[in-house]
Amino acid sequence: MKRPLFMRFPNGLDRALTFSYDDGVAPDKRLVAIFKKNGLKATFNINSDLFSPDDPSLPRNGTRLSAKEAVETYEGMEVAVHGAIHPFWDQLPEAAATLDIIRDRANLEKLFHRTIRGSAAPYGVTGEKCRNALKAAGVVYCRTTVSTEKFSMPKDWLELPATCHHGNPRLMELADKFFVFDKPRAPQLFYVWGHSYEFDDNDNWDVIEKFAEKMGGHADKIWYATNGEIYDYTEAYNRLVWSVDLDRVYNPTFTELWFLYGSKTYRVMPGETIVF
Repeated sequence: MKRPLFMRFPNGLDRALTFSYDDGVAPDKRLVAIFKKNGLKATFNINSDLFSPDDPSLPRNGTRLSAKEAVETYEGMEVAVHGAIHPFWDQLPEAAATLDIIRDRANLEKLFHRTIRGSAAPYGVTGEKCRNALKAAGVVYCRTTVSTEKFSMPKDWLELPATCHHGNPRLMELADKFFVFDKPRAPQLFYVWGHSYEFDDNDNWDVIEKFAEKMGGHADKIWYATNGEIYDYTEAYNRLVWSVDLDRVYNPTFTELWFLYGSKTYRVMPGETIVF
C-alpha cells in the first residue's frame, strides 16, 4: 500500500446527510415541505395496510395518509418498508414476518411504481429472525432505533443505526460538530430519524425547521441523499477492483465513483481504469 485510501461521496464530498421517518402520517406533508425548501432528502417508511381511506367522508385511521396523499406527499423522496401492519417481526414466525415484509414491499412498489429495497424495523426490533426475513424479502438495509451520536458509515446495513433521533438534546451541537471536521479521512454520515407526529405532539416544529435551515444550502460540502442512495453508492464503491499494490483501479459499475488516495481526490468513471 502506497497511500491511505478512503471513499468519497459524489463530487468528492467527504460528508453526507440523510433522514428516516416512519409510519406514513399526515404531518409528513409539512416535514417534506421543510426538507424540499432546504434542498434535503429523506426516506419515509410506510405501513401499506394502514393507509387512511381516500374518501374523506369515511372515518380516517388517526393521522395516517391515504394512499393517494402518500403518492403526492413523497414525490422526490424515497419510500421504504415498515411492515404492512407494523407488527413486532421478532414475535412472528419467520415465515409470517417474511410475508409481512414482502406484502408491504409489493404494495408499495405497485403504488409508487418503483423498486423498493429499504426498510425501517417496526419498534426497532432486530435479531436473526428479522435478518432472515428481510433477506428473504429482498430487503438490503433496515434502520433500527439505535442512536450512536457518531457520523460513522454503517458496518451492518441490516441493523442500521442512526446518528440520533431529532429529539436528541444534542442535535444542534452535533450539527456544529459535523461542520467543523477539518478534512476528515473517513467519510462522515449524519443520520437523523423520528416520526413527524412527534413535532405536533411536542409542539416543537422549530426543532426540525432550525436544523434543516442550518444543514441546507451546503451542497458544495454535504451530499443530501436518501438512505437508499447512500446504500447503492457504497455498494458500488465496494465493487471497485484494485490491484494488490493499489497502483491501479478499475470501475466495473455504472456509477461515477470518488475516493481519496493519499492527499488527492480522484474520480473513476464507469468502465474506466486509473493507473497511479
